[in-house]
Amino acid sequence: MNGRCRAGWFMWSLLWGELRAAAGPRRLLCRSAAFLSSGDAVCPGPARGAPPGHMERAVVRCVPSEPKMSLWFVLCDGSAKHMQRDQTEPLGRALARIATNAGKGHAKAAKKSKKARAEAGPAGEPVATAPLAVRLFSRDGESVAEDVSNAEAWQDGAVLQIGEVKYQVERNPPSVTELQLPRSLLAGFPVCPKIHTEFGAPQHCLFRWYREQPGGGGDEPSPGGAVWVEAPVRDRVFTPTNAHIGLRLKLHCTPGNSQQRYGLPREVESSGPVEAGPGACTFDSRHLYTKKVSGEGLIRTVSYNVLADIYAQTEHSRTVLYPYCAPYALELDYRQNLLKKELAGYSADLICLQEVDKSVFADSLAPALDAFGLEGLFRIKEKQHEGLATFYRRDKFTLLSEHDIAFNEALVSDLLHKELRDKLAPYPLAQEKVLQRSSVLQVSVLQSTNDPSRKICIANTHLYWHPKGGNIRLIQIAVALSHIRHVTCDLYPGIPVIFCGDFNSTPSTGMYSFINSGNIAEDHEDWVSNGEEERCNMSLTHPFKLQSACGEPAYTNYVGGFHGCLDYIFIDINALEVEQVIPLPSHEEVTTHQALPSVSHPSDHIALICDLKWK
Repeated sequence: MNGRCRAGWFMWSLLWGELRAAAGPRRLLCRSAAFLSSGDAVCPGPARGAPPGHMERAVVRCVPSEPKMSLWFVLCDGSAKHMQRDQTEPLGRALARIATNAGKGHAKAAKKSKKARAEAGPAGEPVATAPLAVRLFSRDGESVAEDVSNAEAWQDGAVLQIGEVKYQVERNPPSVTELQLPRSLLAGFPVCPKIHTEFGAPQHCLFRWYREQPGGGGDEPSPGGAVWVEAPVRDRVFTPTNAHIGLRLKLHCTPGNSQQRYGLPREVESSGPVEAGPGACTFDSRHLYTKKVSGEGLIRTVSYNVLADIYAQTEHSRTVLYPYCAPYALELDYRQNLLKKELAGYSADLICLQEVDKSVFADSLAPALDAFGLEGLFRIKEKQHEGLATFYRRDKFTLLSEHDIAFNEALVSDLLHKELRDKLAPYPLAQEKVLQRSSVLQVSVLQSTNDPSRKICIANTHLYWHPKGGNIRLIQIAVALSHIRHVTCDLYPGIPVIFCGDFNSTPSTGMYSFINSGNIAEDHEDWVSNGEEERCNMSLTHPFKLQSACGEPAYTNYVGGFHGCLDYIFIDINALEVEQVIPLPSHEEVTTHQALPSVSHPSDHIALICDLKWK
């Protein structure tokens, strides 16, 4: 079985466990709380308490790419049955197996009944019962032939009859395959669950939130003894208040799809209580400018180095780089609370992030920003655990294509860079340094949902960090601009570009001058930024008219030993112009806790935010 198949069986085995758990408390009523979303089931004869005319659910998972199908149902004795059958197997064999399982359950129930013991023969054994008839009927009421394959027979809306009991077949209903709450919950900060579904989508699910009731007396007890009170929130995201401090949260999620079809619900409880938040944060005043999503024709763009956890959690970071920062404020869970609130509050259309841990993207940022209408793309650095992430607003853009590259690989193998490769060849030490770097370029082509004629290229990068690496950054940016030219001129002629990133270059450097002016002279001082041994003099040009949309702030990176402007949003001024730049935090806000990061700011960089508009 391949990985995808194993994942599918595992996901649905969770469902089976829930059916068994749900069936237990209602064994005598022949129904399960897990099935109530389609009405209570009928169990003719001994069953009590179920309204007539309703049927239990028989849940079928049948995916064409997998060899087996799965079937779940609950018998009248309350036992949940889970079967895996070959999709190509004749229906008759599956029905015979169901009859065997149902017969065993019927016999067990008979053994336990007083009537059966009273009617037992001299040996004390219960009277034998006749085998149960098992049949499958199509949606129009016709009996399905037993030589039909399982894949064809078990259609949505069919009816499975076991003895006198009927089950409505639900083929591939929406299901929750993963549901998690963050480990750290802070008052005033949004709680964004991680949710994965099959045959559904998170945006179509139904959500109910609960808070723990101190001292009992709530709406709903749980097996663990906690008592829960439902919160007046039915949204995917829940923001606890100070009243929730010290209390745990619970989420009840019913999976759904765009056809308003719903599956079996799942619940998850937080592992710990809500804790007090840090108070005022550096981004609070910026959120006053970004309360609403920008209007039609505008593109609110964010570029932000979010400080990878693999760099924040080192001993060097705690003792040398950020000794002024409280240790708990460097913890991933704490910083993620701040970061998710900050990014959500910008109501952005495009977000380009750097230094994104792979696990942070998958488990935290992508689920959180998805809840706010943003789709995420990730490109990991070569041989690293962090990389680049680009998010775009789904109701404004659709993704046409991705064109990511690693600078070292592209320089060596892509014919686009042959001229640059030839210029670099006489400088083997510089060439070796370039090829050792793991930096990447993320390039995404988006199309406007309101005006399909408008397409745009979004580029995102994080250049080499070393203070003496100006020559390396010049080579990297030359590769980047050549690749972007290919995308915007050859693949999608005439589309504009927005180029975001941490360029690790101040406005006085050759890299910044090259982007702004379109050329760099071979005698520029940055070609010898790391000494004569790594000299690599050459002249370079590019065809774009690019400009820093946010100008040249005094700093976008502020740590104990350095502050300067390293981050930019470069725009194609032939097609785009700046509507507004969201002011950066005041110097007083940045230095309240000496430098960044801090208890009120999650990164050592500051996000750049601007509203752009088409010319």
